[in-house]
This record gives sequence, C-alpha cells and structure tokens, in this order.
Amino acid sequence: MTRKTFSLAIDIGGTFTDVVLDQNGKQTTTKVLTRYDAPEVGVMDGIASVLVKSGIVDPGTTGEALPIDCLAGAKRIIHGTTLATNALIERKGAKTALITTKGHRDTLEMAHENRFAQYDINVDRAAPLVPRHLRFPVEERMDKDGKIRLPLAVEDVERLIPDLRSQQVESVAIGLLHAYANPANEMVIEESLRQALPDLAITRASEVCPEIREYERQSTAVANAYVQPLMAKYLTGLKKAVAAAGAECPFFLMTSAGGLCDLETAIRFPIRLVESGPAGGVILASTVARQINAEEVMAFDMGGTTAKLCLIDEGKPLMSRTFEVDRSYRFQRGSGLPIRVPVIELVEIGAGGGSIAHVDQLGRIQVGPGSAGSTPGPACFDRGGEEPCVTDANVMLGRLDVSRFAGGSFALNIERAAKAIERQIASPAHLTELLAAHAVSEIVEENMANAARVHATEWGREVEARTLIAFGGGAPLHAAHVANKLGLSHVVIPANAGVGSAVGFLQAPLSFEVVRSRHKPATEVSGEWLTELM
Repeated sequence: MTRKTFSLAIDIGGTFTDVVLDQNGKQTTTKVLTRYDAPEVGVMDGIASVLVKSGIVDPGTTGEALPIDCLAGAKRIIHGTTLATNALIERKGAKTALITTKGHRDTLEMAHENRFAQYDINVDRAAPLVPRHLRFPVEERMDKDGKIRLPLAVEDVERLIPDLRSQQVESVAIGLLHAYANPANEMVIEESLRQALPDLAITRASEVCPEIREYERQSTAVANAYVQPLMAKYLTGLKKAVAAAGAECPFFLMTSAGGLCDLETAIRFPIRLVESGPAGGVILASTVARQINAEEVMAFDMGGTTAKLCLIDEGKPLMSRTFEVDRSYRFQRGSGLPIRVPVIELVEIGAGGGSIAHVDQLGRIQVGPGSAGSTPGPACFDRGGEEPCVTDANVMLGRLDVSRFAGGSFALNIERAAKAIERQIASPAHLTELLAAHAVSEIVEENMANAARVHATEWGREVEARTLIAFGGGAPLHAAHVANKLGLSHVVIPANAGVGSAVGFLQAPLSFEVVRSRHKPATEVSGEWLTELM
C-alpha cells in the first residue's frame, strides 16, 4: 500500500500552538494550548490531534502515544516559534557574557547617546542583557579596513576563563571593534574558549551580524547568545521527538525575513527566528493579495497575545534590516533592544484575545499590553483566570460559539466571562455588563487602528485605499470594525484564517539573507572581490 505523504507546519504562539497538515492542497488544522513549561509537548499534542483529524492515526492517540511510524509520510516539517521573543522580553535567557575591545566595555549601555523621549526627565532605557561585571575587555585593535593595528593579547583571553567558570556563564558573545571587516581576532578568541570550555555556547558578532555600526552589531550578537542555549535545547529536543515518530524528512525553521532555514542554521542564529510567526502570516497575506490582484494591502494578524500589522504593496511586504524587541517606553522607536538582521517590517502591539482589560486610576478602561496567555488564560477558559480579557468580551458579545472554540477542543464558560467583566470593568466604570464588554472591544480595536495609522505614517504610506486581509485567532472577529475606523472598504478573510501564520509557512521559500559591510572605492570593486565576500 502506498503511504500518504504530507507536509506539517507548526506555529507556537503566546496562547495557542497551531498545526496545519497539508496533503496535496487539502489542509487539516488544529489548535492546542501552548505549554510554557514544555513547548515541545504542546507541539506533539498538536501533531497527534491533526493526524487523528486527517485519519492518519487512530482516534484517541495523544502526543505521548504516537505510533513510531506515523510521521514516516512527512515530506517536510516547518516550524515557527515565539520562544526566542519571549525569552528576550521576559529576560529568561542564558547567563551571558560579552568579550569586547578594551575601551568599549560600555557600548551596550551608551547606545547612541540619545534620548528617544526628549522632554521626559524620567525616561530610562531597559537594562542591557549583559551586566557590566560580565562584560570583559581584551587588548586588541583593528582599523575600519580590517588591518590589525594592535595584535590580540591572547593572555587576556586566557585570564577570562576562570571568571567565566566561576560566574557559571552559559553563553558568550564576542564583539570586537571593526571585526565585520576582519573576523580573525574574534575567531582566535572563539577557538581558545572552545578548547577550554567545550560546553559553552559562543556567538561571534562578525558572523551573526557582519555589518558596520558597533552598537547594533554588539546588541545583535548579545541577543543571539542570550537565547542560543534555550533554543538549541528546544529545537534539538523537538527534532528528536518527531524523529522518534518516524520523521526522516527535512526540518525547516521560519525566519524573520520570510524564508526557511535548516535546523543547524537556526541553532547557530536563533535571533533570526524572533519574528518567525508573524512573518508566516505576512507571506499568507502577500499570496492572497496577488491572487485577488490587490495592489495595496494591510495584513492584520491578531492572536492570543499580540496584534501585528504590515503594509504590502504589489504583493510584496515592506522589508527592513533592523527592528527592535521589547520597546520599554510606549512602544516608541529607540526604546527597545535593536536587532540588526533582515526582517519583514511590521508593527506589533499588545492587543490579542488574551490581553487583559482594567480600569485605571482615572476611571478609564484600558486594554493590554499584559496578557493572560494560555495559563491561566482568559476567565472564559475556566482554567483559573479571573481577569477580564478581550476574548471574554467577545464571548459576552456573542461573537464566539462557546461549544466550538478552537475546533471544539474545549468549551468556553460564559458565566465566568460575565463575572470577570462585571467585577473589574462594569462595576468600577458604572456600566452594564454588555456595555462594558462593548467598551473593551471598542478600545482594543481603536488601539489596533491607531497602530496602523502610525506605522503607515512612519513609512510615508497611506492607509485609506488598502484592502485589509485578516487572519489569526482574533483578527476576523474585529476586522470589520478596524477597517471602518481606518476608512477601508474591503476586508478579506482567507480560508483557515485562524491558523494563518502556519498556512503561510507552507508557502515560504528556502532562503537566508546576509548583509555584509565593506568600504571600497567603486573603481576598485571587481567580480572576484565580491565573490570573496559571499
């Protein structure tokens, strides 16, 4: 008998893990709650669920009891995850050190020596990922052309090794001045550390970000080192789990730039995965835009934790070479952690189904950016959550079928949703329960519409003539109201919109983009010289 072949796409979000199984264009989808304690367990549960739905394995099969050959028919597995993003935002990465050129120890804190909020005397930056006592200078100097002016003092590196051991450092970033032009000294340091500390995770700035601009290069290298041990352990464990279920196919990861890379590349450069989930959604929206001949589009992705918006013109999304993670000051540019890698340009705000609503000291209803996530989740999930969320408001407004939520994986409790909204919104704001639920929905929709206006203005684009393509678990519920606020006349909701990012993974190309900086007179540029840079 010929075994049926299929592709799998898996997207771990802040609330749900989405899995799509594609058999020659016929798609089977599922949603399971994200497991923060063991995300790979949630992934295997989702795979089991979708295999049952598609008839590949018997009903009642769980992730813990998958047959050893059930994934033998898989042609490819594509994965996107928010784990790297969450580790950076929640500061739950590895204990990381930075080795840098003597005299440049404080680059991470000095940044650009500017103020992103000029008139706020209380403004402050978020603390660097690496504290000062773990930033180690070494004597060396290289000029902008890559010529060594002061040889590396190898004895400085050797003296660091006892400190790295005693401080129990798990990961090291190496970021030397002008190393993008000549990585020789960084490579010597890496080799010395590998010989003395073979279990240490090491990131070279000249490899992860071979570009000019010292601060951005160091920031990117440190962020990569910070999440590398966590991501390496998770991805390796997940690869073993799917292999134990019979998978012998390629295992790809979605990158922030909208391409696919292999597992080994993802483990070396996990910082490339920070916006992997949203990138999949943008790919889906771009495909839909081309299919319907819509030249100007706004992609609207609203999940359980955040909402993402992206401008797409002539079937192609805006691209950028840098973005920021964890903006600490009212989502203002310059207040976050700069990451310099190719990325799809989008705006992301804390507005999802799990975003928590509350009444502030001035009696105003506020929504987000905090989220109830999957544990305990909104009050209507009936998993111990007591704070009212956007999903609770949608349940009250009759926008959700309480018995078929998330494909019927569990029922919603409308009584708990009503109680949470009454206690924390309706009563303090002196509103009826239904009006309070409407107010929560109205505010989160205005937040998303305002983010879209600001994003378009920053890029010198207009919003009004665009088609809104809505996907994700929450966007179709709010798309019409958001479109009305933005003055849009067309809204498109694709098939399988609730798992839109995972569907987009299946349409992504194999690609890996690298930008390298080199200074040279144009008259001296040759084909051979360019080939050497690649």
